[in-house]
Amino acid sequence: MADVFVSYARADKARVAPLVAAIEAQGWTVWWDPVITPGQEFDRQIGEELKAAAAVLVVWTPSSVSSRWVRGEAREGADRGILVPVRFESAELPIDVRALHTTDLDDLAPEERGRRVQDMLRALGAIIARQREPRAATTQSAPALSSIVDNPTRVTICVLPFTNMSADAGQDFFSDGLTEDIITELSRWRRLFSVRSRSASFRYRGSAVDMKQVARELDVRYIVEGSVRRVGERIRINAQLIDAETGSHVWAERFDHGLDEIFAVQDRVVQTIVSTLVGRVQASDAERARRKPPSSLAAYECVLKGNALPWDEAAGAEEASRLFQQAIDLDPSYAIAHALLAALRYARWKEDPSDSSAKLDEAYVLAKRAVELDDGDSTCHAMLAQVLLLQRSFDLSMQYARRAVEINPNNQWNAADLACILIYVGHSEEALRCLARAREIDPYFDPAWYWRALGQAYMHLGRYAEAVANFNHARMRPFRLLALTAACYAELGDMERARANVADCLALKPDFSIRQYMSKEPFKLAADAERVEAALRKAGLPE
Repeated sequence: MADVFVSYARADKARVAPLVAAIEAQGWTVWWDPVITPGQEFDRQIGEELKAAAAVLVVWTPSSVSSRWVRGEAREGADRGILVPVRFESAELPIDVRALHTTDLDDLAPEERGRRVQDMLRALGAIIARQREPRAATTQSAPALSSIVDNPTRVTICVLPFTNMSADAGQDFFSDGLTEDIITELSRWRRLFSVRSRSASFRYRGSAVDMKQVARELDVRYIVEGSVRRVGERIRINAQLIDAETGSHVWAERFDHGLDEIFAVQDRVVQTIVSTLVGRVQASDAERARRKPPSSLAAYECVLKGNALPWDEAAGAEEASRLFQQAIDLDPSYAIAHALLAALRYARWKEDPSDSSAKLDEAYVLAKRAVELDDGDSTCHAMLAQVLLLQRSFDLSMQYARRAVEINPNNQWNAADLACILIYVGHSEEALRCLARAREIDPYFDPAWYWRALGQAYMHLGRYAEAVANFNHARMRPFRLLALTAACYAELGDMERARANVADCLALKPDFSIRQYMSKEPFKLAADAERVEAALRKAGLPE
């Protein structure tokens, strides 16, 4: 087996050959241009070579970026921490590898190009030296893919090739493409999932498999499988999630679409499958964490348990804070634990009637550290964006919020978090689009603050009846929501309902004051703040 696996598009062979020669000149073996018969055996050999390689060099070009094979091989190399990327023609990198340093080899003077090739060789050499000793000790006894060292905070999952149940073998391209799209989109959830690559999963294409055997060979906890069948002029897609540890079916769904519309809706089908899988895996693992005694909770399980608690309740928020701090104590490099603790700290600041910024400052330190620990985690960016908004660093807040969406555009929380910031910087129309996008990703997404944000967006657009309708949709009614509902009823001239909501607000928070409330509302535009303040006053809330 070779020291270096080179992943590239066949059209780029001429520009890859000099790089291969430079690698071989170091005395390393390279797997890059085998003469073997295409087909399933080819797929299997690629998987074996990729698994055995000490380092992976990916050559990004406009051709290779569009290759599902190259993206999948690069993703597996990145998952194992052995990827070295280089680029030609300023090719736009796939989003899930943009956080990695990539060496550009375009339009360079010979001397500079030589230096950059040497940088590439040094990076490969360091990885090969690190990998050789463990590989020599474990090659004979390790099961398939056991050389992949998974981050213990991520759930291992593979997507088996969806079976083409149609009589027409020509439909294979569609079922394969659907599988690859699900793998790609699941891979965006870097914090939650460690996704096995296409080359690993497609080893099982076209054969009856035992799920427990697949789980052992690929070292995964969850397996996604499915089928595609053409029925007359319709396409039927079945998908299911299997917990390999218990053998139980966690989730199953069927999608039916007309043959003439299937390509138009393929992205939506993939998005629905992925967002549902994410939710089901999170719920399943949270339930497992709850069943374990506290003494056995690892850092990951602390986060799961804390994230499942009701943060809107004082006791739930306090226990979640304790669990997130425990997770950080167990693993100081655990980025998401820092991010979630930051969220609870800035929530505490919002409840603090004093003028102290201590809790907000603490939230900033935690959120900033989260991004430093994992710049590729969208939630870390989203939490830092929220803290920066409260600090009134509006431009930076927008920058981090949009980066969160860019990292994972299929995360409904990212879309809704961006909307919350857009409301405060004066872009409520765009906020409404982001909030609609969150529900498009996950039709069951309905945290209490979602409806408050939706109502606020309508309120700032002067659409008070729609604002009230959305405020009233929230299951929980904290004092802030009641105050805003009262303000909207006052603007609609319904003073009876306005007074009723004022009474409910003051029952929950007897010391409520407009001054205190507005001091924690980070509006960028003075006119927006003045309109809200006037509406609260009109409703009869105390100054």
